[in-house]
Amino acid sequence: MTRLTANSALTKRLRDTLVPGAGKLMPGAANALAARVIECASFEMLMVSGAAIANTYLGAPDLGLVSLAELAGHTAAIRDAVDIPILVDADTGFGNPISVVHTVRVLERAGANAIMLEDQTFPKRCGHFEGKSVISKSEMVQKIKAAADTREDDNLMILARTDARAVEGLQGALDRARAYQEAGADFLFIEAPIDAVELAAIPREVPGIHVCNLVVGGKTPLLPRADLAGMGYAVILYANLALQASLSAMESALRHLHENGSVAGIENRLMMFDARQAMVDAEHYNALARRYGADEA
Repeated sequence: MTRLTANSALTKRLRDTLVPGAGKLMPGAANALAARVIECASFEMLMVSGAAIANTYLGAPDLGLVSLAELAGHTAAIRDAVDIPILVDADTGFGNPISVVHTVRVLERAGANAIMLEDQTFPKRCGHFEGKSVISKSEMVQKIKAAADTREDDNLMILARTDARAVEGLQGALDRARAYQEAGADFLFIEAPIDAVELAAIPREVPGIHVCNLVVGGKTPLLPRADLAGMGYAVILYANLALQASLSAMESALRHLHENGSVAGIENRLMMFDARQAMVDAEHYNALARRYGADEA
């Protein structure tokens, strides 16, 4: 099976899986290593998180600083590393509807199975930051139409995200979600509802396939999967959980080393060498080395 055929099969699998009430858990990955960890933990899908890339690759906040070329490079590396569907966070599409055409072409060819576009102005801000602003509903509708028209694989899913809850209120966000759905979005994401009442209203008022994004320390309450699935959500996104966990673990281990001069006492909190090699599929590369007479990893 060619890489293109295999990716098309993953795209079809994602489309068939995402139905109202499915409650599928989707962690976010900053890079190919995080994606490997997510797959090894038996998750069925993942998101290439723009915020996580900005934090890990640039050491910067989620302020639209990652370029399309950098995002495509991360997407391609993640696609090579895992065999589960990936949703790619394309922020605002890197410009106007014409830019969106280019963005969708680049990311689909890099291995995306779904692409998320949002209606913030540029430079965008993290969905749980203050001070957000949004483009007009009509402009975002044109971006969605451009994305839907451009995809080469009809099963490639377009996720329309609106940040209007913080600007226009919940009703404004719901109106935008309806318009984006009519424009061709395959599933919808209203960012940062503030309580369970709002969470329940979203899939009820705009029937369709919905994403709920849960950020530890963010604006949306961290409801259990069963509750959100019961409300009708197809996907429960934990875009930054892996990043937050890894940051906490790195800081703790490095602080211990700095203060004590050794890792004595925290060895059981570290992944050992053999386990790390297994996580990056070293045996696959060793098999290639044996086949072609190269040195093993």
